[in-house]
Amino acid sequence: MRTPNHPKTIGINMSTYVLVHGSCHDGDAWADVAEHLRQRGHRVHCPTMAGHGEGVDRDVSHDDCVASVADYIGQHGVTDFILVGHSFAGSVIARLTAKTPEKVRRLVFLNAFVPEDGTSVLDNAPVAFQELFPILAEQSVDNTVMLPFEIFRDAFIGDSDLERAQETYRMLNREPLGPIVDIRDMKAFYELTTVPRSYVLCHDDGSFPPGDPQGGWLANARRLGLFRLVTMDGSHEVFYPDPALLAMKLEIAGRD
Repeated sequence: MRTPNHPKTIGINMSTYVLVHGSCHDGDAWADVAEHLRQRGHRVHCPTMAGHGEGVDRDVSHDDCVASVADYIGQHGVTDFILVGHSFAGSVIARLTAKTPEKVRRLVFLNAFVPEDGTSVLDNAPVAFQELFPILAEQSVDNTVMLPFEIFRDAFIGDSDLERAQETYRMLNREPLGPIVDIRDMKAFYELTTVPRSYVLCHDDGSFPPGDPQGGWLANARRLGLFRLVTMDGSHEVFYPDPALLAMKLEIAGRD
């Protein structure tokens, strides 16, 4: 599929990016964005978290997700990198950076969860999802969650036509419930002051009810303290319909 052309950003140093996917995705979700970043001279890694992707054991914990990304980084000898997390992965990159802050140049959260200390990702999700996810997991055979297409289409990819939304939905995998409901100690992250952070906010993301000052993506962003805010058009799944624009925004979010 052809994607919109966007001008090359001036004054961006070449960097290394580690892009961490969100729920129901794997590292391949970043393929088009990664290609645009590489064309602009950057090095890009797209690990797949434990329990995600096709044909894998989905009986995993949040700790397993963090450890799998840490293992990938160690195996590939990646240092001084920009660590990007989408959605659920915000909780993963926050905990990972608290363990090895010396490796991370900057954190970038893309419409991502920044859980309050002592809460789970699901605790920070919209109330409707807090109620729905356990029901969907109980109805499954392996304690996993897959949203009905009708919810996914309007809440997560409302900026695409029906055909593109259906195509994207077919690429999703069932999400393990365990990492979403694990209660996490976030104290080390909130005490961390040495790693700068950015938040990329997509205006057309309908996964949170709009205008709620206590919840939503901006409420998550405010927990970062001092941070760089980068805004853009696009839905929660923006890396599919407009990877070129997202790549440019990640450059702005990641620059020194």
